[in-house]
Amino acid sequence: MNHLKSRIRNKENVRKTYFAFKLIFLVILEVFYAGNTLISPFLVQYEILNHVIRALIFLLSTNLIFSLGRIITLRIYLQQREETKVQPNFVVGIDRIEFLLNLLAILISLMLAFGIRPLEFLTSITIVAAAIALLTKDYITNIVNGLIMMFSDQLEIGDKVQIGRHTGFIRDITLINLVLKNDAGEIILIPNTMALTTDVVNYSKNNTHQLIFDAELSFKKELHLTELERVLEVILEQYALVVQKEGAQLTLLDRKIDTVSIRYQFPIKSGEKETELQVKKSINQALIDWQYAVQKGELL
Repeated sequence: MNHLKSRIRNKENVRKTYFAFKLIFLVILEVFYAGNTLISPFLVQYEILNHVIRALIFLLSTNLIFSLGRIITLRIYLQQREETKVQPNFVVGIDRIEFLLNLLAILISLMLAFGIRPLEFLTSITIVAAAIALLTKDYITNIVNGLIMMFSDQLEIGDKVQIGRHTGFIRDITLINLVLKNDAGEIILIPNTMALTTDVVNYSKNNTHQLIFDAELSFKKELHLTELERVLEVILEQYALVVQKEGAQLTLLDRKIDTVSIRYQFPIKSGEKETELQVKKSINQALIDWQYAVQKGELL
């Protein structure tokens, strides 16, 4: 079975256990609140206690409804999807929606706990609510765009992408940002709105992407680029399973009096991050060794 699918099902089993405990707790609260029990006189005497229990009942009820909807949705999704087509984005999207709904339920519960009627409260602060909506417009736009990406198959967690001048692997999609991690290990936060409104290159969708190496080589008398190309091809043969050596090419970008600028590029399979780092180190080391040999005059 697909490991991702197994992890999702294991987490859902844990959630089902929590769901059962919350349901039992809700039933107990409902009995004490609506039934004729020992705390009934206290509920009548202390209005604040009445409001707090009422708010807890509302919070647990809405949370159970949202959890049940999440469990059913993911169950249907996993049953309809093949092993290789399960996307972590969908699970992240469901989690984010449940979080937003629970946050709204918590705000309403706080109002109920203080004896405030939510509908009357919202009606009385219509102008304030409009002002808040204007101030948070950018955040709302980012949230909507984030949800669009979560339920889309164009960008997935683990894909290698280029957004603007930033290139890296998608590590997470939050309600505000797209989280990238580049080859240097740096975390880059891209606003969701920018990710949907700018040009995006998804290397993982093509199953391959280009590795590009630019270098400036100095020389004294002669510089045999053909020999350099053969040296680099020998290195690529060590990674024949992930590198397409046939697509490799060495290009002369610029020529000056005592230096030349070159570019060496070749296709490599996406999703091979660790191997890709090894390939980069090997090619860069080969270029350094070649330059050192030229400076010593060993290749002249």
